[in-house]
Formats: sequence, structure tokens, C-alpha cells
Amino acid sequence: MSRGRRKAGAPDPAAFPTRPYDLVKEFTIALVAVALLSAALAAIFSSPDVKPVTLASWSRADGADFTATAVAELGGTSGTAGYGPPYNHTPDAAQKIGPVGLQEAAGVRIPVDTAEDFVLRPLADAPEPPAVKAALATWAAAPASRQQAWAKAYSDALAKSPGGDPAKVAGGAYGPVPVLTTRLLGLARAGALDGELQAQGRFYETDYTRPLLFLSDGSYLESLARAEHLGGDQWGMMNETGNFPGQAWLWLYTFWYQIEPFKSSGNADALIWGLMALLSLCLMLVPFIPGVRSVPRWTRVHRLIWRSYHRERLAAARVRKPGD
Repeated sequence: MSRGRRKAGAPDPAAFPTRPYDLVKEFTIALVAVALLSAALAAIFSSPDVKPVTLASWSRADGADFTATAVAELGGTSGTAGYGPPYNHTPDAAQKIGPVGLQEAAGVRIPVDTAEDFVLRPLADAPEPPAVKAALATWAAAPASRQQAWAKAYSDALAKSPGGDPAKVAGGAYGPVPVLTTRLLGLARAGALDGELQAQGRFYETDYTRPLLFLSDGSYLESLARAEHLGGDQWGMMNETGNFPGQAWLWLYTFWYQIEPFKSSGNADALIWGLMALLSLCLMLVPFIPGVRSVPRWTRVHRLIWRSYHRERLAAARVRKPGD
């Protein structure tokens, strides 16, 4: 059809009424309306903006727990020190599925020496008074067995102290541990320790692994999490802060942590990972599993879902004339 000619029977565009249309005005109105609606919904339904937990806030809120955790890091008895891969080579610490050690297969990809990374290096990097420098030298010169004995003795003394207060610890053979942990507490309260543990020699420091590991070794972070119903036995994986709904689709994963034998198993993470991988594989293979793939045909649930379609199709078949 040549340009300017209309197909026979086609309507003439000029025969229809027209009106001016301000696209910029319509866009502006839509943008403002959506922005206001989004702000209103966010104010009503969004999660609370909880302040982040840092080493500084922890040390100021619970110095006793911070000091006890620092002693455990020095003595190599903290959770991170005995975690195994990907942080260290702690024997028999890795979780397994049968004989297969998943953590060991991944290897140590984020080496963490709790005494060096969490306590000694931050102290050595900061400007220190002579007493702290002498304490660092004493610690470095002592054999590992002596270091562990000092840390254990001071940890036991802290546990017996009223409220775990380092200032009320009875005298004993603690070596340089009290001097080191007291100075570390001071650095944390000043806000310097967060930066020390996060510093990795890059311009943008976005790796919070070490500060988070240090925090998780204490009881303060866990107490905050449990107060907000975020503990592992509180379905925390699928919750947001407090009673606000979170990732509800994770219920199947977190469900297994609430029942035995996973609830009390030291291999719970590995076992549940393996179980979820198996369930996911079964879901993918549903079209190929005899019997299972026929369940929809047997239950005829699809007929219920598409009942309006089947009703209309049946009605059309009844009115259709023979030969149509």
C-alpha cells in the first residue's frame, strides 16, 4: 500500500476527536504520587532502623564481657579459635556429612589467628605506653604453654570476680594478660579497635569479617539477637528485627534447626545443607520421577484451579454445531 493511502474500510484518523496531552505533567504527577506512596508504606511496614553493633558500643555497654572474650582470644579458647576452616586448621573442628568434610574441602581461605589478629596486632599498631610495650614483649617471649596458662588463670579469675569486673579480680599469676586486655578495652571504647580489625591495606575497607567474629565470640551480641527473637531456636533466619516479618521463604531451611536430630547436632549446618540440596534436587526432578509426576493428574487439582476455563470450554462445546 502506497504512502498516504488507507486500506479499504479502515477508519479515518482525522474523524476521531483529539486533545492536548502534557507528558511532562503526567510524569511528574505519577512520580510524586509513587514517591509519597512508597514513603508512606515504608513508614508503616518497614523494619526498625536498629543501630549497628560495634566493638566500641559493645565495650562501652559490657566491658566485662569484652574483657573475658579478649582473654579467650589470647588463650585460643574462643569459638573462632576452634572453628576450623575457613579460619584456621583446628583438628576435628570441621563439620562433616558422613566421612566428607565440607569445611576441610573448602580449605582455610580467611586465615584468622585470634590472639594475633584481635589483640596483639591492634595493640602493636597503636601508640602504646611503655607498660603496654613491655607486656607485649613479655607475651612474645613466653612459650605457648605459658601464654595459655596465663590466659586460663585470668579467665578463671574473671569468672569468679563479682560481675566479671576486671577491676575486682583477685591477684594471681596472670603475666601480662591484665595489662594487654585493659589497654585493648580502652582502644575499643575510644572507637579505634573497629578500624584496626577492619583495616586490610585497601583504600575502601568493607570487610567486616574480623570485627564480626570478635563480636560473635562474646555473649553480648547473642543476647541482643535473642532479645529481638533472632536466635537460631527462635526461627531467626527467617525473621527481621523484633516481630517484623522477614524472609518467609526461608522457613523450610530454618525449620530443620528446630527439630531433632539437627537441633542438638554439632554437624547441623552440614547436615541441613545436604538435606536441602537433596530436597532441591528432588524438586527439580519431579517431572522425571515415576509416580510423583502423576500426582497432579490423580488429584486433579489443576481442574479446580482452571475450573472457569474448563466451564467455558464445556459450554462452548455444547453450543457448537456439528460440522463447525
